[in-house]
Amino acid sequence: MSTMDLSKLCVHTMTTKPWSLQECCTEYARAGIGHITIWRNVLDDLPLSEAVKMVQDHPLSVTSLCRGGFFPSIDPNKRTDAIDDNKQAIEQAAALGAPLVVLVCGADPGQSLDTSRKQIQDGIAQLLPFAEGHGVKLSIEPLHPMYAGDRSAVNTLAQANDMAEALDSPWVGVAVDVYHLWWDPDLEEEIARCGKHGNLHAFHICDWKTPTEDLLLDRGLMGEGCIPLRAIRDAVLATGFDGPDEVEIFSSRYWEMDQRDYLQKIISAYDAM
Repeated sequence: MSTMDLSKLCVHTMTTKPWSLQECCTEYARAGIGHITIWRNVLDDLPLSEAVKMVQDHPLSVTSLCRGGFFPSIDPNKRTDAIDDNKQAIEQAAALGAPLVVLVCGADPGQSLDTSRKQIQDGIAQLLPFAEGHGVKLSIEPLHPMYAGDRSAVNTLAQANDMAEALDSPWVGVAVDVYHLWWDPDLEEEIARCGKHGNLHAFHICDWKTPTEDLLLDRGLMGEGCIPLRAIRDAVLATGFDGPDEVEIFSSRYWEMDQRDYLQKIISAYDAM
């Protein structure tokens, strides 16, 4: 177990993808990590009541549930299905004690980005009463422009801020992920704007490796790449944000190694930030 203060550290279950929810809870708690973000894949084929007990049996605070979203489609039936799936995510989050659901908003290459963005905003608006009724917030996560074709039509923090402010609800906000936003010349200004409106819900960290061997599955540990992590975290903290630092790493290379060793690498990289 680490002797350093890890009370502000959160690890996403997807970061240690080979582990089950039980293994994540056990190993994170054993390492002294304070928080966990639960990805919905670890809930597959697991009764929700069992998942809730697993979490409650460990000294871990649930930061969020990942992920909801994927609202846009040229097919109206798929848009309806997305609303139903997001309602299920909200119910899962409420049961697990997660205060928010992170939204990877989606896109459809068969239609314009503007149309997809309208469908995203309309979808979130439709969900807000349901989210409020369950005491769960919705957090828009802007994704890097390389994902605009099919993963998210929300690609800058400015766009996410525009959407959150237009929806104008205490139940919707923004998740800031350095991997997707570090390149933005307006990032510091938009982080301040996000905080000013009370919309900064979550802060995700990792690093951008150069060269990157895979644009989805080759994220780096903090300090392993070119993201100015300290400067971005300073901007986040300047807003008054007091949530955890969430390590979200997708890495085929790290998933292949012993996950306990990998978790220690995460802790060491976090301590060096």
